[in-house]
Amino acid sequence: MNKYQNRVAYITGGTKGIGFGVAKYLVEKGMRVAISGRNLEDAQAAAKELSHDDKRVLGISSDVSALSDEKSAVKKILNKFGQLDVVLANAGVGYFKPVYELEDSEWHQMLDTNLTGCFHTLKASFEALKASKGYYLTLSSLAGTNFFPKGAGYNASKFGVVGFTQAAMLDLREFDIKVSTIMPGSVKSYFNNHEPNDKDDWKIQPEDIGQIVWDLLNIHPRTLPSKIEVRPTRPDLKDK
Repeated sequence: MNKYQNRVAYITGGTKGIGFGVAKYLVEKGMRVAISGRNLEDAQAAAKELSHDDKRVLGISSDVSALSDEKSAVKKILNKFGQLDVVLANAGVGYFKPVYELEDSEWHQMLDTNLTGCFHTLKASFEALKASKGYYLTLSSLAGTNFFPKGAGYNASKFGVVGFTQAAMLDLREFDIKVSTIMPGSVKSYFNNHEPNDKDDWKIQPEDIGQIVWDLLNIHPRTLPSKIEVRPTRPDLKDK
């Protein structure tokens, strides 16, 4: 029996890449899904691609760096579906250059989207997740524990996401809200203006992250994998 049949998930940054891949996986498993992006037309087009049944998928616009946008998004989800059971804070952006070349605007966009966005998404969805005894997840990165050249701003945001999520897990478990962060390595996605192609086949695929989310949802309620690192099995294949 699928206990998540018709349950409702909200995925930020869900119009393409990892977010879209997770949404597709959950829809195929029978869940109802809301996806958000900054552009409403893109969100609605992605929602239609996921399912032509508009009773199952909702595309909405939201800039996660604005708490008011996330509150509005959650309100729309509750008005549409009547509940909210799973939230994946996935929206992210990255600029990669030496710290002395990093623009102030780029720094703030990464922190505001990648880190503060996770806070806003949780803040907006807390009451709904409390009511459903739901699951809140963040999409961090192996860059949340491994620093690298030209990654100062991105590292700062993703280290922050890991710390934020782990502390939030301790705050929310008394309400029976489960909290986890997923930390992928290289994923076949559009991140950093990359156009996915066949040379990315060695990487983690977006649907693989969907499977991880699904597995987390279905693990016994007494058990909580609070931090999941995941990486490509054969990174050596990238040069072949």
